[in-house]
Amino acid sequence: MEGILALPTWKELVMIFIALALVAVAVLKKYEPLLLLPIGIGILLVNLPYSPLKEAGSILEFLFRYGIKTEFFPLLIFISIGAMMDFRPLVERPWLIAFGAIAQMGIFATLIVALLLGFNLFQSASIGIIGSADGPTSIYVTAQLAPELIGSVSLAAYSYMALVPIIQPPIMRLLTTKKERKVRMEVGSVPVSDTVLKIFPYMILLLSALLSPMSIPLIGFLMFGNILATSGVTDSLAKAARETLSGFVTLFLGLTIGASMKAEAFLKVETLLIFLLGLVAFALGTAFGVLLGKFLHACGLKVNPLVGAAGLSSFPMSARLVHQMGQKEDKQNYLLMFAASANVSGQIGSVLAGGALLELVTKYGNIPSLQVGLEILLLGMAKVLGALFLMALCIYLLRKVLPKKDEQSS
Repeated sequence: MEGILALPTWKELVMIFIALALVAVAVLKKYEPLLLLPIGIGILLVNLPYSPLKEAGSILEFLFRYGIKTEFFPLLIFISIGAMMDFRPLVERPWLIAFGAIAQMGIFATLIVALLLGFNLFQSASIGIIGSADGPTSIYVTAQLAPELIGSVSLAAYSYMALVPIIQPPIMRLLTTKKERKVRMEVGSVPVSDTVLKIFPYMILLLSALLSPMSIPLIGFLMFGNILATSGVTDSLAKAARETLSGFVTLFLGLTIGASMKAEAFLKVETLLIFLLGLVAFALGTAFGVLLGKFLHACGLKVNPLVGAAGLSSFPMSARLVHQMGQKEDKQNYLLMFAASANVSGQIGSVLAGGALLELVTKYGNIPSLQVGLEILLLGMAKVLGALFLMALCIYLLRKVLPKKDEQSS
């Protein structure tokens, strides 16, 4: 360092601008502030000129090594997510699980596009997983397959999650007619007992283990959180998971992701490509869901195609957005409960897709082959569709065996 002032390089200036832009979006627009603000501060800390925090052995490097590379932070955050999730809407309308399945096509289709653009198989899978609309799953998969991309993939995943209200509406309007957006769905649902809701997470875990063993860490921690919330005997632990654990892990997860984005590693052409492909993944996931809704509507079912857009894992933003768009066309149209069901199934589907992707990619090895990519697409979607179909079937059977009882009178 020479002179009185420690002046940044042009690359550091760009990263400082990105950091402050993320902070501004988080504070002023309130888009995912709990994540984007820590990410922005992390980027700032490692890109200030001559910052000791960018050196090996710093506290931020320590957090990355033991919090991200070991998957410690992503898995802990899944406990919090599981404790926050209410699976009742899905258990009441299990047929909507189809939207959570088809939306995962965005992941596998983007993998193919990334291969065509010259990324290797591990990198392509890590880029494709952005389409899960699930930040922890994106981090978990990328940490194992392409840790060099973790900063770009994580920022893209969380940025697009925050921008769901901007990304999804144009796609939804483009693919649907005004008449389709006005479709009212049957409000009735089959009530379910609390016992079914208590059994549900165990069922999901066992089925996932049978069909996608690599998803066990992800689905296991997610269901563990939900078991805490539904068991009836661990309310204090569920509250700690929702509040204390969630805040603690989110804080350090965001800060550490941001700290991985050093100027010399981040400002590359491939980073721009990753962000573009992440947008493609989000768009494809939304489009496949809406198109499935259009197909079901064309077959004579009373399905509003907008609900298909909620098949992404961005819970509950996509569900609220679908409801709002439906009400713009018809103020008496209530789509929230249907969209919430699709949204919850998207959370499960994204975790299953992440596990299937890890299993198949590691099986084939890091070969940049288009043929291999197509095989992964077919096998991966078969695993996701098969698992979610079995889950829907098991839900129907559980509801038959354990019908709703008048539990309030007991």
